[in-house]
Amino acid sequence: MKVIVTGGVGFVGTNLIKRLLKDGNEVVSLDNYSTGKKENEQDGCKYIDVDVSDSLRRHKGFGLEKYKLEKPDLIFHLGALARIQPSLKKPASTITNNFMGTLNVLDYARENNIPVVYAGSSTFHHGLWGSPYAWSKHSGEQLCKLYSTIYDLPTAICRFYNVYGEYQLEDGAYATVVGIFQKLYREGKPLTVTGDGEQRRDFTHIEDIVDGLVKCGNSLLIPNAYNAKVSGQTFELGRGENFSINELTEMFGETDVEYIPARDGEYDYTLADSSKAKELLGWNPTLDISDYISEVIDDKS
Repeated sequence: MKVIVTGGVGFVGTNLIKRLLKDGNEVVSLDNYSTGKKENEQDGCKYIDVDVSDSLRRHKGFGLEKYKLEKPDLIFHLGALARIQPSLKKPASTITNNFMGTLNVLDYARENNIPVVYAGSSTFHHGLWGSPYAWSKHSGEQLCKLYSTIYDLPTAICRFYNVYGEYQLEDGAYATVVGIFQKLYREGKPLTVTGDGEQRRDFTHIEDIVDGLVKCGNSLLIPNAYNAKVSGQTFELGRGENFSINELTEMFGETDVEYIPARDGEYDYTLADSSKAKELLGWNPTLDISDYISEVIDDKS
């Protein structure tokens, strides 16, 4: 199978490409390397440095002609400027990148009749107006539904819930809380908690997320009534169990904790309803955050 992954050098994209290559697929990554890392590139994948939000590059086929790639079978659209706090500081670039990137990918898919799996966000549950990031991701979901409804383009949305694991960012504006804690713990520094630490998160391992994406993509490719059940649907990829940040720090054992002021735009909880993903995709998360942190502790010992 020939697959395009946008955001292919990012956290989720890198792990997805590893899985797709392992499964024997031909993979091309489209990424502008604004937040992803070149060292995340995987042997066997073809990488194109391109901004999918650039409409001119979109009309030139995103540079895919460079590899003389035959028509792809599937697109995973993961590329986006993520995180709430950076979007509050750079609303225009976040909205332009995320909205126009999704529009360009969908229109390319429409012209070539290629199914699209879109990376949604758990920020959906906290309102459109919470941040430019939340608005841009929700607008992307609406674009997917529009193209499915009007053009019969097979699309499906997979919302992610507080992903952690290999290739996660450990510092900077786009770092994950688990990545930040992991680095601080490794360096013997206090774990920094924003606000009172009672905000709850549905932590989901990257391998479970990737498994959900692959199952969703494969289901879109089935040419029968089952495809119709999946296309246009939204799937929440989370464990359906959440922990407070204070509880997360306790998993690291006897470790100092430093409380810092709450960040703008931070919400109180995330909690996925993965029943539809389990029913229609046969997806079931198997990895637990406490086991992951135990491995982090063992690695330091």
